[in-house]
Amino acid sequence: MVNRNILRFIETVLIGIAGGALFAYLALPLPWVLGPLAFVMIWQGFTKRNAFWPEPVKNGGFLTLGLYFGLYFTASTFATVVPYLIPYISATLLLILSSIVLATAVTRWINVDKITSVFGSIPGGLSEMAIASEAMKANTSLVVIFQTVRLIAVLFTVPFIIIYAFSDGSSRQGAGMPLHDGAVPWGPEALWLVIPAAAGILFKDRIPAGIVILPLMLTALINITVTSLPSLPVLVLIAAQIAVGIGLGKRISFEDLKLGGKYCLVYFGIAVSLIGISFALGAGLAQMTTLNLATALLSVAPGGLVEMVLTASVVGGDPAVVSALQLTRLLVIIVLVPPALKWYFRRSLQTS
Repeated sequence: MVNRNILRFIETVLIGIAGGALFAYLALPLPWVLGPLAFVMIWQGFTKRNAFWPEPVKNGGFLTLGLYFGLYFTASTFATVVPYLIPYISATLLLILSSIVLATAVTRWINVDKITSVFGSIPGGLSEMAIASEAMKANTSLVVIFQTVRLIAVLFTVPFIIIYAFSDGSSRQGAGMPLHDGAVPWGPEALWLVIPAAAGILFKDRIPAGIVILPLMLTALINITVTSLPSLPVLVLIAAQIAVGIGLGKRISFEDLKLGGKYCLVYFGIAVSLIGISFALGAGLAQMTTLNLATALLSVAPGGLVEMVLTASVVGGDPAVVSALQLTRLLVIIVLVPPALKWYFRRSLQTS
């Protein structure tokens, strides 16, 4: 059994590398994330076999990228972000409100209840929305399917649009292999990275997206207040992106999409509409603040954090600002949205 799993693991790695290599050769955006994602998703769909990708490997990829993103932060990053918080949170709330309005409107023409529709459309974490919807007696299976459709729409739309709009052909060649100018070469300072890595592992199940957020925040804190940390090697970053891409691709099942049936097209349309609305809000944020357009668009875009920050590093946006604002959006959605929706729907049921 162990030998069989090792062979399946190697098979999955080779499929992921092949996808990343092809996307990189074609100079497509985020090749080492989207290539493995696409290849694993398609391979599972056509072979009817499940890719073998242990959770610790995927988590290792997220953790590594969290460390990498944290290295972008400087002492001035936090001072830079604070003036943007009120307009940014306003844009986030408008995006959430738009998703609720669209999700509620489509239930007039399709046989999906409003609670399921809203939780399936909110631009938040799939797991968090599924858990919250279960507490509200929604159809959690459909919520997961519709959130998966939203994830596909975002991952294969936003990076392509942003990278092809804001970068030339030469910079696209490196898309997905962002380089970070470390302040110091590799040495004893690298041992400090053990602290954020350990925190990410210990608290990954206690804090939403903790496997990324804690390494990011602690790395930034150490880099700013204790000592300058070294850059991560490019091959390590590529391996981390492959691990994340395969993990995302494994989660997307053709069978789930078939279960959603014709409704998947409806929720794909909602996702694309929300992307368009987020771009309009991002453009408005850029007009109201000193943020450049690429940074503003990626900050307001409906996730995920990893893909948006990687895209920012390719197109000349500010990855630290995108990280900070996307984290703010994530906190707003996780902390405020589920209880607010529960209150709203319970009130609606009582008055109906």
